Amino acid sequence: MNAAFARRSPAAVALALATIYLVWGSTYLAIRVTDRTMPPLLMSSVRFLIAGVALYAFAARGRSRPTWREWRAAAIVGAALLLIGNGGVAWAETRLESGLAALIVAIIPLWVALMDRVVFGRRLSMPAMAGLVVGFAGVALLVRPGGGGDVVAMLALVGTTAAWAGGSLYARGAPLPKSPLLGASMQMLAASLFLGIAGLATGEASDVHTSSFQTKPVLAFVYLVLIGSLVAFSAYAWLLQNVRISVVATYAFVNPVVAVALGTVFLNESIGWTTIVAGATIVAAVVLTVTARTPAQKPVPGEASARLEAAA
Repeated sequence: MNAAFARRSPAAVALALATIYLVWGSTYLAIRVTDRTMPPLLMSSVRFLIAGVALYAFAARGRSRPTWREWRAAAIVGAALLLIGNGGVAWAETRLESGLAALIVAIIPLWVALMDRVVFGRRLSMPAMAGLVVGFAGVALLVRPGGGGDVVAMLALVGTTAAWAGGSLYARGAPLPKSPLLGASMQMLAASLFLGIAGLATGEASDVHTSSFQTKPVLAFVYLVLIGSLVAFSAYAWLLQNVRISVVATYAFVNPVVAVALGTVFLNESIGWTTIVAGATIVAAVVLTVTARTPAQKPVPGEASARLEAAA
C-alpha cells in the first residue's frame, strides 16, 4: 500500500478529491430538483437500476459469476445503504431543504464510530469521543420541535444515517465479491428491486405523469445516474487504492458545505442562525471524529471495502 501511495499522481489525487467533494455535495441539489415532479422511491429505483446494470457490465468482465452467498450479502448491504439510506434521503427531501438534509446526513461517520465502539468494542480516542458528544448535540439542535424543518423527516434522516452506518460496518466482514465495483453494482441492483417494491407499495405509481418528465428534473436524474453514481463512485474507488483513508474521508465534512451553498444559490433555500450553528457544530464534530488518532488495535478485515460501500 505504501508503494501505491508513492506512485500516485498529486494531480490525479486532487482531481479525484475535487470530484467527490463537488459531485456528492451537489447530489442533494439534484435529488431536491427531481423530487419536484418525480416520486422519490421509484426515481431512486430507476437510478440504481441503470447505474447498477452499467457498473455490473463493466466490473463483471472476465470474472466468475457471483455466488448466492455474495448476492445475499450484497442485498443486505444494498437494503441498508441504498434502500433505507439513500431512499430515505430522497423521501426526506420532499419535505426538507437540500442543505438541511445534507447537514443531518453528515453524521454518518459519528454513527460509524459509535457503533464500532458499542458493537465491536473498538477503542476511541478522547477527541473522537468529544466529537460524538458535540455532533449529536448539534443534531438535537437541528431536529428539535421548532428547529426550522419537518421534525418527522429530520428524525427519519437520523434513522437512515444509522442504517447507512450499520450497513457499512456489516459490509466490512460480509462475504462480498473481492472486486468493490462488482459488489457495489450488485448492491445497486438489489436496492433497485427493493426501492421499486417500496415505491409501488406506497402508491407512488399514481404520481408518475407526463409532467413528471420536465426538462430540469430529467437533467437532474441523468446527473444522478451518470455523475453521482458512476463518475464520483469510480473516483472514490480509485482514491481508496491510492490515498490514505483519513484523506479520503474528508468528503464527509466537505459535502454538507457544498450542499448548503448550492441550495442557497440555486434553490433560494434559507439558512437561519440555528441551522448555521448546528451545522457548524456537526461539521466540527465530524472533523474531530474522522481525523482523531485511534488507539492501537487489531485491524478488521475488509475495512477499506466498508468505506467504499458507504459511497455507493
